[in-house]
Amino acid sequence: MSDTPHGWATREPVGRIAYVNGRYLPHARAAVHIEDRGLQFADAIYEVVGVVGGEFLDEEEHLDRLQRSVGEIGMAMPMGRAALKLITREMARRNRVRDGLIYFQVTRGAVRRDHAVSDSPPRPTLIVTARNLDPNQTEQRREKGIAVITRPDERWARCDIKSTALLPNILAKTAARKAGAFEAWLLDDDGFVTEGASTSAWIVTKEGRVVTRDLSNAILPGVTRRIILEAAAEGQITVEERKFTLDEALAAKEAFITAATLGATPVVTIDGHTIGDGMPGPIARRIQELYRHAAETAARAKPSAP
Repeated sequence: MSDTPHGWATREPVGRIAYVNGRYLPHARAAVHIEDRGLQFADAIYEVVGVVGGEFLDEEEHLDRLQRSVGEIGMAMPMGRAALKLITREMARRNRVRDGLIYFQVTRGAVRRDHAVSDSPPRPTLIVTARNLDPNQTEQRREKGIAVITRPDERWARCDIKSTALLPNILAKTAARKAGAFEAWLLDDDGFVTEGASTSAWIVTKEGRVVTRDLSNAILPGVTRRIILEAAAEGQITVEERKFTLDEALAAKEAFITAATLGATPVVTIDGHTIGDGMPGPIARRIQELYRHAAETAARAKPSAP
């Protein structure tokens, strides 16, 4: 498995370009100051926009969440939304991204190291990178399904903020990789599944009801999650937003994960236990169809430039 987000294979163009604080630079030479607070303290927010066939999926919703997360930690946006969209398109163009992702990171900027935030903080740092991903690999995972392991949820109490402070997620994801699994589902102190290390977690009950954890500070408000909830309602699929236990997940008819670069990907084993008949199920497939149709329809309906 590669070191790319969610284990995707990359197809890197020659002359890959990054954006840092107003400059488009060769990726290998792009850098921030050694005292940037994103580096020193993970005092930073990130966001990812998926690109499929040249379309930016759920772009407005991802920028909404970026702005919310920045606001939740009392940090300023680095620029207006129209300017961010222009950079997004220029990064996709310069890196020749048709299927992949655009990654944003906003830090509180570079200033003398001090834990407390200054009353006069520096200008935020904006980093944007772009990456090609192989859509065939994700399609293969949807066809075969993936394995998941479980780990204790050791993250901080504000998981609704998309912070770059991801050490517990990294450790959980590494444990999954070492176990031959694709993702780790995190369990709270009461034995309920919160979410994946980098995905939202879903199950399908024996009665055919789709279940995912309700929103709170315990989970990230996934953009793909929200679009899928709306698409499922239009497709007349019953969805319950509530807590579910590991035992309930093991007894489920189906399970799947969702994320910006994954859509809906079926889970066929959890901790080595076979889910359902051990094959991707019809409801997960239907959810993916509904999501892709909703996301691509919305992308095509928007102007190509802000």
